Amino acid sequence: MSRIVRSYSVEQDQRDTPVSGRVAKQQTDLEHVTEAPVALHYRDGKRHLALTGKRGEAFHLCASAHRDYLCCQVQVLAAVSNCPYDCSYCFLQNYLTDNTTQVVVDSDALVNEVQSKIARQPWRFFRVGTWELGDSLALEALTGSSAELVVKFAQIPNALLELKTKSAEVEGLLELDHRGRTVVSWSLDPEPVVRREELRTASLQARLEAMRKVAEAGYPVAAHFDPMIYYDDWEAGYVDLARQLFEAVPSERVAWISMGSLRFNPEMKKVMEDNFPGSRITAAEMVLGDDGKMRYVKPLRVEMYRRFYDALREQGGDGPYVYLCMERWDVWERLFGERPESSGHVDYLFTRSLHERFPGLVHTSPERTLYESELS
Repeated sequence: MSRIVRSYSVEQDQRDTPVSGRVAKQQTDLEHVTEAPVALHYRDGKRHLALTGKRGEAFHLCASAHRDYLCCQVQVLAAVSNCPYDCSYCFLQNYLTDNTTQVVVDSDALVNEVQSKIARQPWRFFRVGTWELGDSLALEALTGSSAELVVKFAQIPNALLELKTKSAEVEGLLELDHRGRTVVSWSLDPEPVVRREELRTASLQARLEAMRKVAEAGYPVAAHFDPMIYYDDWEAGYVDLARQLFEAVPSERVAWISMGSLRFNPEMKKVMEDNFPGSRITAAEMVLGDDGKMRYVKPLRVEMYRRFYDALREQGGDGPYVYLCMERWDVWERLFGERPESSGHVDYLFTRSLHERFPGLVHTSPERTLYESELS
């Protein structure tokens, strides 16, 4: 663990939490400091772990939602901030004002907020991810914080926890009583992309092996091919990746699959080039979207999605729900031959798929009119 994290600190009122206790017992190779350092460069911040309480509201709609793009309406829970990994395309290098790696150790406070807010819409089934500002499992072997959430979400009938990762840190999850109410998901790219652009992360094979383990432990799993990265041999790489996915886990255990293209704010281009001078990730032709983000030109995006989608269906059949992340209606139509009518409709289709494919998971049969009438 010292390869990633060098020091840690604990807020005064969080010293008696189980997470803080676990870190204290395992920290033989970490320096314990009284207060978290400030004004760190983002790479230095990755090496300090701050164990904190919940600050303000932690549960909200995914910040990527935009009126001009279809969104899956996932909710996010701010349980982690910053990430010990070092991906060239990561938006956190241009976003965070506090660069320390933070884990909220008061899981009761997090879950209480979730339960309070989802009670306002008892008809709705909520998907809740902890990955918006960091990796859900990168530090799990040290903190065990996600395991606490897994056990608590097992008791919530109308919510599903999603832990998204580029790690292979799953051993602490395998014996938990999760009741199928946690989806463990992986961000996946071909191994050449992993090696060049996703530094310090687990290898593709290690991620797939971890996925196999949690699927065998009864968890639903999911795969996010987002961002898909253009490179010289992208077609062969992604077609083979579809094969590797379904060799690792059977299609019936895959809850959903997302596809999305590389995208970033224009001002981040120079940041990426300065931080990763060996990367060629910004060299492709790109256009500025209405959400203020640079993307590959549309014909290339559609070509990449279509070839990969065909491979996914060839290898995995029609079971897992496949959707696009942050794309317009016309791109959905070009790829699937049809499109959802709204972001609320996407949320309904998501829930209907889970209701049909994982009996007993969704607490009530979803009604489209309700999902389309209230989006947050």
